[in-house]
Amino acid sequence: MAESFVDERDKPLRAVLVGVWRKGETRRQAEEHLEELAELVTTYGVPIASQVMANAQTVTPTYLIGSGKVDEVKELAQAHDADVIVVDDDLSGRQQQNWEKTTERAVIDRQEVILGIFADRAQTREAKLQVQLARAEYSLPRLRRAWTHLERQRGGGAFRGGAGEGQLETDRRLLLLQIEKLKSDIQHVRQVRSTQRKARTIRPVPSAAIVGYTNAGKSSLLNAITGAGVLEEDKLFATLDPTTRRFKLPAGEEVLLTDTVGFIRKLPHGLVDAFRATLEEAEMGDILLHVVDASHPNAMDHLKAAEAVLAELNVLGKLTILVLNKIDLVDDLSTLSQFYINREHVVQTSTRTGEGLDQLARLLSRLLPADMEPMSLRLPPSRSDLIAKLHREARIRHSEWEDSDFMVEALIPRRLKHQYDPYSTETGSVTAP
Repeated sequence: MAESFVDERDKPLRAVLVGVWRKGETRRQAEEHLEELAELVTTYGVPIASQVMANAQTVTPTYLIGSGKVDEVKELAQAHDADVIVVDDDLSGRQQQNWEKTTERAVIDRQEVILGIFADRAQTREAKLQVQLARAEYSLPRLRRAWTHLERQRGGGAFRGGAGEGQLETDRRLLLLQIEKLKSDIQHVRQVRSTQRKARTIRPVPSAAIVGYTNAGKSSLLNAITGAGVLEEDKLFATLDPTTRRFKLPAGEEVLLTDTVGFIRKLPHGLVDAFRATLEEAEMGDILLHVVDASHPNAMDHLKAAEAVLAELNVLGKLTILVLNKIDLVDDLSTLSQFYINREHVVQTSTRTGEGLDQLARLLSRLLPADMEPMSLRLPPSRSDLIAKLHREARIRHSEWEDSDFMVEALIPRRLKHQYDPYSTETGSVTAP
């Protein structure tokens, strides 16, 4: 079956990058996105021949940007002998086809670069399944483009009816079947992980998920405080697969720390959905350790981008410690004051020097719930306040909606138990106050 560019060809030798300055953002923001695209393309192993910024204040359905700029990009690619053009935005299948017809070069978008990196980096069965699903869903509206690729390689023009149309429809049906199979396989993986999580909570062990922008130092933090031996690399998306390690806190209690996949600006929504299982630890953890590279000039933008993804996962309101990492590389620590605004728990750390790690451990010990009691509850939708509090402060073992009610098994702090006693199912009835 023909697939997208990253599937059917070897990686290109040289690339021209096209930044997209959209309405509602400053030119500097668009330039920062282009700089990040350059990091992504470099991480993917493709040398960059040149870069150019395109004004897309008015989006065009044909190319996304104006046709004059597309001609300019074509000339730039010819001058630098570049064989691929990378657009820093999402292109539709039709737009990619128009680009390629005009420029006579392969054209991919930001999402396809990220998919290629994920495919290279995935190690566990779960991550590989998620990558396959994301790539299959990405390829579905682009099958016609893929067949055009093959025809051009054979010396012909675009497919126009005949056997190609029949093959296209066959490929579409096969791809849809593949997507359904992958979704089923991922659901099975989630069930296995859920069973493992239930077994893990028989002896209540608090858990914390390490989240944040990619390359912020999450794996370095896990290694520094637990000796986990997780891959540390100065590249975007160095770690895709979640790693969980036990960590003994100062008072002797234990906590489970999990390193999760990093976030990024302009992360395609489909990838958030495809990697939801990988990010389940962020949803299930008692507390989030949100790591930020405090030395990065765009650290605040990175923080906001990560919070946007956390909001999509419905965990932004969870108890969070903001970890300002790499402070040994910060020249003026007073510039970090902006990160303390409206945030209660902030720690400055350096995994290289060890600074702040003891303070982080003490704060974890103080904030993590130590006195928990298991409860089975049936909460009506009218008590959304109690449901939200469960997500923030309880440790949920299992939850589902049944007849409009929220059924949940959770470990609840004893200080909150009286609020949930009227909704307990253990007595055989539920009496709302």
